[in-house]
This record gives sequence, C-alpha cells and structure tokens, in this order.
Amino acid sequence: MIQSILIANRGEIAIRIARTATRLGIKTYGIRTVKEPLAKYLSVTDTIIDFPETNGEMSEFLDIENIIHIAKENHIESIHPGYGYLSENARLAQRCSEEGILFIGPTAAVMHAMSDKIIAKEIAKKSKVPLLEGSSGCVKTKEEAITIAAQIGYPVIIKAVSGGGGRGMRIVQNKEELPQLYKTASSEALLDFNDSSVFVEKYIENPRHIEVQIAADNYGNVIHLGERECSIQRKHQKLLEETPSPALNNELRNKITSAAVRIAKTANYRNIGTVEFLLDKKNQFYFMEMNTRIQVEHPITEMVTGLDLVELQIRTSSGEKLPITQKEVQTNGWAIECRINAEDAQTEFSPCIGIIQQIQLPTNNFTRIDTGIEAGTEITPWFDSLIAKLIVHGKDRKDTILKALKALDNFHIKGVKTTIPFCKAVLHNQAFQSGHFDTSFINTQLKSPVYQEEDEEFLAALFAVYQYSHLTAPTPVEDTAIDPWVLNRRIRHL
Repeated sequence: MIQSILIANRGEIAIRIARTATRLGIKTYGIRTVKEPLAKYLSVTDTIIDFPETNGEMSEFLDIENIIHIAKENHIESIHPGYGYLSENARLAQRCSEEGILFIGPTAAVMHAMSDKIIAKEIAKKSKVPLLEGSSGCVKTKEEAITIAAQIGYPVIIKAVSGGGGRGMRIVQNKEELPQLYKTASSEALLDFNDSSVFVEKYIENPRHIEVQIAADNYGNVIHLGERECSIQRKHQKLLEETPSPALNNELRNKITSAAVRIAKTANYRNIGTVEFLLDKKNQFYFMEMNTRIQVEHPITEMVTGLDLVELQIRTSSGEKLPITQKEVQTNGWAIECRINAEDAQTEFSPCIGIIQQIQLPTNNFTRIDTGIEAGTEITPWFDSLIAKLIVHGKDRKDTILKALKALDNFHIKGVKTTIPFCKAVLHNQAFQSGHFDTSFINTQLKSPVYQEEDEEFLAALFAVYQYSHLTAPTPVEDTAIDPWVLNRRIRHL
C-alpha cells in the first residue's frame, strides 16, 4: 500500500478521497489556491501545500507541471485526480509514469484510447457491442458530414472526438442546419479540448442514459458493479441519478453489464471506470463512451454494494488484485443521488454566487451527504456549481423516493439559491415516480422546474420574522432563538 497521496482536486471529491485514504493509513496532501484559501476540503488533509504563484492564465488544477513539481518536491508517492479537471488527461498519467509517481487511475495508453471517441468505438466494435450508425472516423469537412448524414438519415449528432460533458456536441435536424452546426461544434471542440476533430453519428431522440460501473485490476480481472440511471439531465449535464435503473429487466441488465465488461477487457482496462450507453424506445442499447475516472454519482453504487470505490482505485493502482469476484458482488436495495448545485432553476439554472450564511443537513441512517461547503463558505464564479450531493438508500424505489423527499425537507442552505426545489419537483413528478421517463424529461414531463411547497407563503413569513428579530434586536439574537425551518416542520406536524 502506498504511504502518501496528493489530491489534485478540490471540494467534496477531495474530502471524499481524503477520508478513505486516512482510513487506510495513507498521508494526504491538499492543494491550497489563492481563489479558495479557506476551503473546507483543506481541513481534512494532513498537509496543505500552497500552489506556486502563476500568471493566472490556467486553473491550478489543470497545471500538470506544477502538480508534478509539488509531488516531487514533497516526496509524495501518488496523485489522485478525482473527477473533472485532469482526471481523464492521459498527459498527467504519462508524466506521473515518467517521474516515478503512481497515478491513481488507468494507464496513459488506455486513457488516450478511451478518450478518443473514434478509437473507443473501434474497441466497442471489437467487443461486439452495438454501435450507432455514423462516420468511421473523423469528419474533416462539412461536405463530408452532409454526405454521411444523408446516408444514415436525420437527425444526426456531431460530436467532438476528444469531448465530454456536452461540449463540442450539436444535434442536427436537417441538411440546412448542418454547415453552421458543424462549424460551431468544431470550434467549440478546439476551444475546450485543443482538438477540433469531430465525427457524425445517428441521433437517438429522447433515449435513456444508462451507465455501468466497472472495476479492473492488473491481472485481467474485470467485474461490473451494476448500472446507474442517468436520464434526468439538462443539456447533457446529469442532475439526479439512481441505481438500479427502472428501465431494465434482468435479461437486459445482464446484456448491458456484460457488454461493459467486454469493452473493458478488450481495452485492457485497469482501475475503475464507467461505460455509458444509450437505450432507445425498443430497448436496444448502444455504446456511447467510457469515462476513465471516478464519477460524481459513484456514491449510489457504494450505497447498494457496500464497496468503497476510492479504496478500490487505490488498491488496484497499488498492484493489488480485486478483493471480490463477480459472483460475490451483491446489491442491496435502491439508491438515489440528488446533485445540489448553487443554481437558480427558475432562471435556466443560472449559477448563483454568494456566502453560505446557514446550512442545515438532514441526519438519519439512510442518508449520506457529500459536500465541500459549510457556513461561511463563499460560492465564487471560479469553480463548478456543485456544492453538495444528497445520497439516499432505501429497500426499493418507492421507499427511496419517499426517503429522499423527507431528507430534502430537512436540507436547507441560506445565502444562495440551490437546486433543492428542483430535486423535489423531480421526485414528486408522477412520470418520474412511475419510472417512465427519458432524457427529455425536463422539457416534456416536468411542468415546473421547482416544487411549490404547500405552505411556502407561511414559510416566507417566518423567515421575515426571523430576519426582523435579528436586525432590530438591541442585543445579538442566538440563531436558535427562532429557526423558521424547525418551526415550520413542527407546525406542519400538528
């Protein structure tokens, strides 16, 4: 087992990594930046290292050479990139290898192969996994794209070869739209990924988005840990996930998880990763891409399997065999994750910045909260809007939805607007509760992006009294003197 880890990330995932590493007896190092000098994640690492002064043109967590320098200078054995930032950057993995630093993730060669969507599709084809019709490689001109689109039929989607997260993607409904959207996708890909290469494939309208969690070691052992339903999303950004998927029966589940394992074996994959699929109305699934990192939504898999995925990352990267076989993997119940973002769902999910004045978290034995904020935390425009994840476990889907709603009723953040009302709207929605939804859910099945509380006006009045009592009192008023959230719950249960 390694003795030290540099966590090349921030926020809740940095805390998540640090806690597992500490439990395993590994010394943790956190990176402090000038943009976030008092961040919560720094309080859980053993040692804090200030990022070297730079010209500010690049985010600290994207600066490969300075991250390598920090690890070398402090004699740190390994680097964990978390998710986002450099987590799928093959260059970081390669530099770690060159400098004798253990990269906690797959090899640079595998990362390069699976991040290139053209190569990844070839691997899926060799694995006999269904693929959507489309170009066999990069499409270099709009004329070539028009020809391919005519062959496979509209609508089509143009995708960045090196892309991810919905960037460098454009849906094309007809020939007239294609020239401009081809140019836009290519330009966006160049800007975001320093690679303007794009390809064209058939677009499935309103599919379901299903992903499979896999784990692999250095000895050829590959297992899956079930699937996750990720169809609640906006502009290709996931907002709420669950496991298992209500769309799959056992036969289809076996097919799609087996396909994920075959792809991982063909790619000679190591560590944990996620294979993503699209599922159409006829229950035909198609390979979409592979994420060579830990996912934001990994906690729901941990909830139903009882496994620590960060620990699996560390152990397999250290050369250990997987501690469990496929037959030994057991799942228990259902889990849902609500992403709590500092966003206003009523204004097109626009980011909200400000100071977290108060935070009240639900506390019970079926809820887990992963967060990087606390009272006093400043939400800035410098970082992603994700501020917390609510993960709930139940005996079945209905039970888990009810528990998630109960947890959200006890989850309050004051100071910035959040997506808590949006999550409530989703969980209360009948289409969602029935399990009959797809990626068009927000646009076609959700009447309002926020849930209207029955006693919202009364609660607003309570907050007004709370504010007035604090602002006009001759002496400071304790926060516990009047708590609208607690008082409201007591009144509602009379």
